[in-house]
Amino acid sequence: MINTEINYTRTEIEGQPNLWREVFNQIKTEEEAIKRFLTPLYEKENLQIILTGAGSSAFVGEAAQGLVQKNTGCLTRAIATTDLVTHPELFFPKNSSPVLLVSFARSGNSPESIETVKLADKFCKNIYHLIITCNKEGELFTYTRANTKTALAILLPEKANDKSLAMTGSFTSMLLSVLLASSRKNVFTLTKQVNKIIIQANYLLSHYTQLKKLAQLEYERVVFLGSGPMLGIARECHLKLQELTDGQIICKHDSFLGFRHGPRAVTNEKTLVVYLFSSIDHVYGYERDLAISIARDPRNLLTFSVGRKADSDINSYLNIDLELDKNQDFNIIPATIIGQILGYYKSLQLGLNPDNPSVSGAISRVVQGVKIYDYPEKQKK
Repeated sequence: MINTEINYTRTEIEGQPNLWREVFNQIKTEEEAIKRFLTPLYEKENLQIILTGAGSSAFVGEAAQGLVQKNTGCLTRAIATTDLVTHPELFFPKNSSPVLLVSFARSGNSPESIETVKLADKFCKNIYHLIITCNKEGELFTYTRANTKTALAILLPEKANDKSLAMTGSFTSMLLSVLLASSRKNVFTLTKQVNKIIIQANYLLSHYTQLKKLAQLEYERVVFLGSGPMLGIARECHLKLQELTDGQIICKHDSFLGFRHGPRAVTNEKTLVVYLFSSIDHVYGYERDLAISIARDPRNLLTFSVGRKADSDINSYLNIDLELDKNQDFNIIPATIIGQILGYYKSLQLGLNPDNPSVSGAISRVVQGVKIYDYPEKQKK
């Protein structure tokens, strides 16, 4: 376990395996109501699913997008509320095509998230809402209680409502929830997958000594790489480490293939590159080629590999083998913990408070200072 002074962030990172068990049991209990709401929607012709949120909540959608589309057979897009609020006319259909807007929200009170729901109701003639939230007092949860025919809420356990600034358990719980809820299978049949990610998470947490040493090495930049759904996790890890270090560590993310096309220029002698490897052999072939290329870089870049067996050709400083199952979609969930732990230990090394690392107050648990402007009716038409 993470071995340092007690604080919310530490407790919330360590508590995720048990929290996922609670979430799984809750979804099993609510499965009938969830399927009663969602199954008829999946049968609607030309249904579009939009996964939305702000910040980390938006990255839940990015990670889940392809998997939700595979589960439902419906066109699925991840579009942040911060894009929907400014340009709704570019994303909401102008015809009567049905839309399921899935909103991810820890607090349910972010101004953009609330406005996105309102805009969806204005723009879409055939709109439904699934709201996955951690706060029973939030405006989004309240909205579902007033619109029971077209909206359903999945209210996660109280432990998912992180007290710290950085989203940890809330992120992974919302991600697990949407993957479970969107599955056409009986949720009980996914027990093995849930058990596996709990084992993987506990295994990651058992490496706290090695991860602490890695976090305390001297580097100024960190790049997280992932493919497919893991790209969304790379983005979340990027944000987590950057916000927990108050921007003192500059982070980037990319796909393994995309990194070759220019973004690799960000690396220098003080860069850590984190590989979030795929469980799919076909994908891993592309990933391994890039990792070998980086291993041959004359600048001797520091690298950390997650997911696969150690490979002498890649020669990472640290390798954690998660014994990935090739057909396990949930692999992306425990990988999220990597960014959380590295961010936590780097925050402590820099003398920051992980619960509230923003010395200037530039970032906060719930975004502040966002003014919502009325959308022009003539532009809507």
